[in-house]
Amino acid sequence: MSHSLPLVTTIATALGLALVLGFLAVRLKLPTLVGYLLAGVLIGPFTPGFVADGELAGELAEIGVMLLMFGVGLHFSLDDLLAVRKIALPGALLQIAVATALGAGAAWAWGWGWGWGAALVFGLALSVASTVVLLRALEARGVLDSMNGRIAVGWLIVEDLAMVLVLVLLPPLAGWLGGTAPGGGHGNLWVTLGITLAEVGAFVVLMLVVGRRVFPKLLWYVARTGSRELFTLCVVAAAVSIAFGAATLFGVSFALGAFFAGMVMRESEFSHRAAEESLPLRDAFAVLFFVSVGMLFDPAILVEQPLRVLTVVAIIVLGKSVAAAALVIAFRYPLNTALTVSASLAQIGEFSFILAGLGVSLGLLPLAGQSLIVAGALISMAINPLVFAAVEPLQGWVRRRSALARRLERPVDPLAQLPMATKDRYLSGQVVLVGYGRVGRRIGAALEAQDIPYVVAEQNRETVERLRARGIAAVAGNAADPAVLIQAHCARASMLVVATPDTFDVRQMIAVARKLNPTIETVVRTHNEEAAGFLEREAAGKVFLGEEELARAMSRYVFERFGRSP
Repeated sequence: MSHSLPLVTTIATALGLALVLGFLAVRLKLPTLVGYLLAGVLIGPFTPGFVADGELAGELAEIGVMLLMFGVGLHFSLDDLLAVRKIALPGALLQIAVATALGAGAAWAWGWGWGWGAALVFGLALSVASTVVLLRALEARGVLDSMNGRIAVGWLIVEDLAMVLVLVLLPPLAGWLGGTAPGGGHGNLWVTLGITLAEVGAFVVLMLVVGRRVFPKLLWYVARTGSRELFTLCVVAAAVSIAFGAATLFGVSFALGAFFAGMVMRESEFSHRAAEESLPLRDAFAVLFFVSVGMLFDPAILVEQPLRVLTVVAIIVLGKSVAAAALVIAFRYPLNTALTVSASLAQIGEFSFILAGLGVSLGLLPLAGQSLIVAGALISMAINPLVFAAVEPLQGWVRRRSALARRLERPVDPLAQLPMATKDRYLSGQVVLVGYGRVGRRIGAALEAQDIPYVVAEQNRETVERLRARGIAAVAGNAADPAVLIQAHCARASMLVVATPDTFDVRQMIAVARKLNPTIETVVRTHNEEAAGFLEREAAGKVFLGEEELARAMSRYVFERFGRSP
């Protein structure tokens, strides 16, 4: 039966074993990706027992890549990137350069006779972290919407975009990097690059000009039928057909085609529904992708090359992290931000596998290099929760033991204190507004309209620069740090309004504010009923629960329409 139905056998075995090992991974507080990769190892050709059909698994993995990249494009937010561009863009590019240099240097030092093209691909594969692992880690700790979380996500967006560019440029450059150019051609380098960029450009223009108009309308027409099945089919068919069409007509990779399919779908008002409806299928094929990657891993390398495996893990967990932390501190962000971003990047995942697979198919990366990358991914993902758990203790230890770290964390920073020319009305009796996001902006505008003086305390330095350019009093930093509230003149303020969605540090902010000013009135927001009750019991002042306030406002409008008194 297994020989007559290889597709069914491969899918059933891969999904069944991935379910079991993914469940065990979750029970052990590990990312499910670890379980999926181990499932692939067990049904791969390098371990005894059942061996799945590698060719079929590879084709299923291609669909997995398409849907993974479609999901990345669907969730790609230019606004999120622009909000942290001054740190995320240079930081991510410099960190990629450092990690690539470390990985390529290690490959050269091993003396395996790899060409510089193989070393480059190997280094690039070690430089990019997994978006899936990052988002789940930040969500588990409730810091996804915090400033640290937004910087980490913006950093990953830049990394993802850089890897998309690498996937586009690697095939035409393969011949000059020591691999096999697609079609076997070795023509003029600049002509080849020009043709490739022209094809990619034509595809991008077509998607941005035509796709942004056609596909959102198509979703709207299909949604009007009221058929959930047709809507899901439309989303998946668009993702796969655009990826296939991009590869066939423009010579663009499946990954890039699917990424732009997700980007144009995001323009639709049904983008959230599209993400929700396609999620089960994306998850299923993503699992098959990770299983297929695990099938390519030879566990013998752990025994035969343990020092090289440890070197790869050290580059991923220590090399990238130290480089990222140094860059974040150099941009005058606090130690907590530096350590959170570092922990977020201390792993590799899906893009590393896609890049490694492409490198092998182009004859650039040896299979041993791919096994080292998978080994590094397995180990780094397994220990990533421990790295995150070490952030708080490490932060306290560094601050206590290192005067240099304390000086680096608080250099002479013009944004960390109010300008000397700040008017007296902002220094006494004012409102201290913590956070200037979607809610904070509206509160600030309302205060301005009523001529109520306020000072903004915001972690995003770019936001503080924009506020000061508009003549609004603002200081940069985490309001849980006493120095920030001192600089905001909280000791003489009349009210503290915490408008950030991150409730992790709210208690500390309130404690600091009341220590500086025992009579200060505090107002906080939350979207969690349990957190709201907890904050009220802790005497946090007035607590606004998002859903409750929305229900009150809508009810008030209904009452007014019916002529009733609320």
